[in-house]
Amino acid sequence: MNQGNDPSQDQVRAHWWQRAPRIPTLALFAVVALALLGTFALILTTVEAERSQRQQAARTSGILASIDEIVRSTISGETGQRGYFITSDSRYLAPYLDGQRRYTFELARLREQMGDDLPAEQERLLAEIARLGDAKWAEMTGVIELVQQRRIPDAHARVLSDEGQLAMEGMRRAVAKLEAIERARLDEAVQSAALAEARILPSLAALFVVIVCALALGLWQAIRKAEAEALAEGAAAISAARDRADLLAKELNHRVKNLFAVILAIVKMSARGDTAAAPAVDRIAKRIHALVTAHEVTQGTGQAQTVDFADLIGKVIAPYKSSSERCELSGGELVLPGRHAVPLGLVLHELVTNAVKYGAWSQPGGLLRVTWENVDGRAHVRWEEHGQAGVVAEPGREGFGSALIRSSERQLGGTIARSFGEDGILVEMNFPLTGEDA
Repeated sequence: MNQGNDPSQDQVRAHWWQRAPRIPTLALFAVVALALLGTFALILTTVEAERSQRQQAARTSGILASIDEIVRSTISGETGQRGYFITSDSRYLAPYLDGQRRYTFELARLREQMGDDLPAEQERLLAEIARLGDAKWAEMTGVIELVQQRRIPDAHARVLSDEGQLAMEGMRRAVAKLEAIERARLDEAVQSAALAEARILPSLAALFVVIVCALALGLWQAIRKAEAEALAEGAAAISAARDRADLLAKELNHRVKNLFAVILAIVKMSARGDTAAAPAVDRIAKRIHALVTAHEVTQGTGQAQTVDFADLIGKVIAPYKSSSERCELSGGELVLPGRHAVPLGLVLHELVTNAVKYGAWSQPGGLLRVTWENVDGRAHVRWEEHGQAGVVAEPGREGFGSALIRSSERQLGGTIARSFGEDGILVEMNFPLTGEDA
């Protein structure tokens, strides 16, 4: 029996190669994965910077409190010593003894807070504070002992000497230098945390742009492939090619959503057990949730279903909105056929990302206004950006964003007109709300 030409085996091998992921699809998936990993690394950096800032703030606060208590206890002891010297009343020894106890405790606490691994300058200042403080207390103790021995002239002479004053002034100078160093370290930690947090929003916006572009390119490749197979193989091959394109698109969409879920879980795991990091992680998680929602709404809901325009525009803009970006959305009920979700969602994402990068939201004070209405079965959408300085006419060479808008215009069966003015961009969209092209 000749087994070398088994047609069933050839059919199985062909079917396997037809179902295998194509190289462009894998490349798109790799780009999205790298973008997600880069964003995750930035999130970890931000969380770590904020944790370091909190630790430095707690350390600086404790050190400053101990330093202040050392100076106050020394002044309190000096007050008690002077009162005892003038009146010989032992009741004045109470603040002296209390100040001495607090001084000893706070000095030991300061050493513990600063630790053993100190820069040379801070180690020198700590030793100088301890030396001058001990010298001041030794001077006060000596005066009290002389008064107790009834050697008043000797006590008076020691009080009038510069020994205690010089020690106190030197200790104040050392304390001021140590405070300045600690405050400088705290300011540096605060600035580092602020810079790390400022990079989060642009990174998330760039991540979403990469994902949308990757999905758009994947859709474009699927369409090109379907057209080529339709010309070569006929109606039956077109149907099979479309099924494979849909499968690849769904698989890519599924993998992107899984990556979103994984990175969100890792972010939450990174702050597990650290209650102080919870606010920052919660803000980051909300941004990621908004990106997931916006990603899902741009994928459409099926040909037979409908989409509410207010819900669509709200979810598209949500990842980029904050208290610093002004936005006005208004319009009546506008229900779109499900097939309009993908082209219209991609157009809205192109416009909002351009507003963040170049338009009204690229600088403070900008305003984005979106209005819509249903006029005789046609949707009229008006996108206005105000406060954008130096807007010029659109360049002659058509970029990817312009090509995407032209393609979406054809899919919507209407018109998308853009105009550029000195104050900002104006986009007017007009398309039918029926399930058929105009």
